[in-house]
Order: sequence, then structure tokens, then C-alpha cells
Amino acid sequence: MTRHETFETPDIAAKKFVLATDLDGTFLGGSEDQRAGLYKWIAANRTQVGLIFVTGRDPGFIHQLTRAQTVPRPDYVIADVGTTIAQVDHQHHVNPIAELEDAIAKAWGDAGSKAQFALSGTPGLKLQSTLFRYRLSYDMDPGRFDPAVIDKVAALGLDAILSDNRFFDVLPKGVSKGPSLLRLLTHLNIDNRRVLVAGDTMNDLSMLTMGLPAVAVGGSEPSLITQVQDLDHVHKAQGVGAAGIAEAILHHNLFPAH
Repeated sequence: MTRHETFETPDIAAKKFVLATDLDGTFLGGSEDQRAGLYKWIAANRTQVGLIFVTGRDPGFIHQLTRAQTVPRPDYVIADVGTTIAQVDHQHHVNPIAELEDAIAKAWGDAGSKAQFALSGTPGLKLQSTLFRYRLSYDMDPGRFDPAVIDKVAALGLDAILSDNRFFDVLPKGVSKGPSLLRLLTHLNIDNRRVLVAGDTMNDLSMLTMGLPAVAVGGSEPSLITQVQDLDHVHKAQGVGAAGIAEAILHHNLFPAH
């Protein structure tokens, strides 16, 4: 993965519709036929449809996933729960955009080693083996986890996100999927009214509550549904994963030809 100040791509801002979607349980969710139907529609309308992955997955995973051609290649990626902001080139390389990431890097500083030391031996948390640049991620055992750990992270000047009742992420203060997506959309001059935001777990909450057209797909984490229940701009879909995204495109009337 290489850092680039600029990277030339087609103008996503000129496209009629932009899908900004979580991966696991959302874009990668639903039946095989449902996923194939959505992916085929995106491919057929690619000159008018922009695609942004907004995920907790790391750039290496995204590179392998799209290179295998099992899913459409995105134009841009918000990865690592919002701590990576990048473009994806035609060779499927994920290229971080330095001018958008500089503030994230500065906010993180040397927090990784400090947080890892502070959380070492914490019951219910197991540090994941993947080396991330500006985050720490743990597998969480909900039966042993003590919510007081969240206060310990806050005392370090960092944010913590619990998601899917099994993941615990430590992030730079104020950095998550929503703020990073908004930073990217602003940088690209994309009209927010033409963007559909899609997710299914609590680490998607910050982007679902930005006020953009949104969907919590069928099968979403109950805690997420509780948080967005009264938000009119968030469609609570019946369809799971890809089917829920297709349902929301129609619900929000974002691409009439859909």
C-alpha cells in the first residue's frame, strides 16, 4: 500500500448516484442471488453509479476481495473503521489520500502503544493480530467484558466502539466511519443528497446518523435499530444485506431506473 498525495480517477461527483456501504452483513450480506443481482446492476450502470466501501476491514482484505472479482471494485474506500481514507486504482491497489489522513495520523500519534499497554490483560478482550496504522482492534467476549474499559479508553483521549457484540475498536478521538466519509464526500464535491449510506452494526452508527439517505439493512444489530428507530432518513429494511440496499435505493428514490 503506497501513500499518494493525488491520484487521478473518473469524477465520481458527476455520477447520478453514490452507494457508500459497509461490507460484512451489508454489501456482502444476503443470498447469493441477491448479491449477484445488486452487483450486476451496479456494473451495468457504472457510468452513473459511484461506489465507496465504508468498512472495518483493512486495505489488504479489500485488495484481495476486489481483485478476485467477486464484488465490484469501489472508487474509494473508508477502511479500518474510518482511520483509512483511500482511492482504489484499476489494479485494485488501495492508495491512502495523504491530505485527508494527515489529521487522523496526528490525532493517533503514539496512542497505539499506550492504549495497548493500558488494556493489556483486560478480561474479555483479545488483541487482533492484524497490524493497523491508526487503530487497535480486539475480539470481545461479552460474557467477560467490563464496560468500564470504555472509560479507561476515554481517559487516554481516545474513542472506543463496540459492535456486533463481539468487536472492540480503539480509535483516534473524533474519528469513525461517519466523519471520515463526510470528509471524503466534501473533498470530492459529492452532493450528499445523492448518496445512500448502508450499514448493519453499531460501528456504522456514526454514518447512518449524518442525515444522508440511509438504510439499516435487514438483520442489523438490534442496538443499531434502537438507535436509528426514530430517524426518518434511515430506512429500516426488511431485505437482508444486498437486498436491503436495493430496497432502500427504491425507497429513497435515488435511482429511478433501478
